[in-house]
Amino acid sequence: MEKENILSQYMPVSAAPIIAKWIDYFQCEFKISKGRATKLGDYRHPYKGAGHKISVNNNLNCYAFLVTTVHEFAHLLTWNDHKNKVKPHGEEWKYNFKRMMVPFLEQSVFPEDVKKAIVSYLNNPTAASCTDLKLSRALKKYDEVKEDIPRLEELPLHAVFTIKDGRQFKKGEKLRKRYRCTCLNNGHIYLFNPLAEVIVEATGT
Repeated sequence: MEKENILSQYMPVSAAPIIAKWIDYFQCEFKISKGRATKLGDYRHPYKGAGHKISVNNNLNCYAFLVTTVHEFAHLLTWNDHKNKVKPHGEEWKYNFKRMMVPFLEQSVFPEDVKKAIVSYLNNPTAASCTDLKLSRALKKYDEVKEDIPRLEELPLHAVFTIKDGRQFKKGEKLRKRYRCTCLNNGHIYLFNPLAEVIVEATGT
């Protein structure tokens, strides 16, 4: 029960018993981590006597936390089935993510808009769940409102912005689903999610 009580502080209460059972069944070390800018969660396969390890950021809203948790458990199950012989987000992972999401959809754990985005993603999972823009946008609706923190997609072309680690970028053209941005510190090109939260410094011409 203690495990369920802790999990229920970060995800919908009705989902906590299922995740607690998965942690026990797979003998997985499950860690709730501080927010990380580069990833929402992480899975590490057994190595040198250590078992499965999953970590999920503690600053996610409850629905994003649950989706990320299922995402990482799908990696665990895929490792058990195939080890490292398949792509990280290949068809095998997508199949496992889909089947592991079923109990939460059947219990109506998610709000209707998030549920629709998940179902849409599962019907045509062309990307990892964490990079599916429609699903990410639905989940972000349930984030705490942050005043004066714009998203990259809201900035005009050539706007200069800063990210949390202090690096400055200039916004470029959109390539399919991501923006091509130039780092002003080293001249390198990076691709940014349109929903990335940024700090606005100035607007170029």
